[in-house]
Amino acid sequence: MAKQRTRCKWGQGVSEAYLAYHDDEWGVPVRDDRKQFEFLVLEGAQAGLSWSTVLHKRDGYRRAFAGFDPGKVARFDQRKIESLIKNPAIIRNRLKINSAVTNARAFLDLVETEGSFSDYIWSFVDGQPIQNRWKTDKDVPASTPISDALSKDLKKRGFKFVGSTIIYAHMQATGLVNDHVVGCYRYTECKRLGSATRGQG
Repeated sequence: MAKQRTRCKWGQGVSEAYLAYHDDEWGVPVRDDRKQFEFLVLEGAQAGLSWSTVLHKRDGYRRAFAGFDPGKVARFDQRKIESLIKNPAIIRNRLKINSAVTNARAFLDLVETEGSFSDYIWSFVDGQPIQNRWKTDKDVPASTPISDALSKDLKKRGFKFVGSTIIYAHMQATGLVNDHVVGCYRYTECKRLGSATRGQG
């Protein structure tokens, strides 16, 4: 019965994990720092690969990166990094693994100065989700002036693998923008969730 629902085209027919991600997570406003860090790690890992690849290694990442606890990841030393590079449960790319550790440290620095990563990132959209009205998947942009500005600021703060396209994907995943197409059943649901969380940032 669920499969008869109208969805964004990208969320159909890849795998059950992909379907569940589209239906349950993508576009849902995230106000939790650890969850924000999880998506930063996963979006960085995805660069140049399919999101499906990352989703199927998500549990491996969760185990390898201490449940996405930025405080623990920030303490990873070179020995730990070398062990991660040999770990088949994650994407074994040295630059991406190093960047996740670098980003954990930058994340903690940002939290120290801003109080919360979530508050910081939501400030770029004035604390509430941008409700777009795309008719087809092809209408959805790969980046926007806001993702450009956020990317630039994150780079200035020492973050890696945070180009504008990656950051816009992060904004979509964590509900800073609602980019479900208007015909998708999740469009209205995510819009309602955005209204419900307004002001919590």
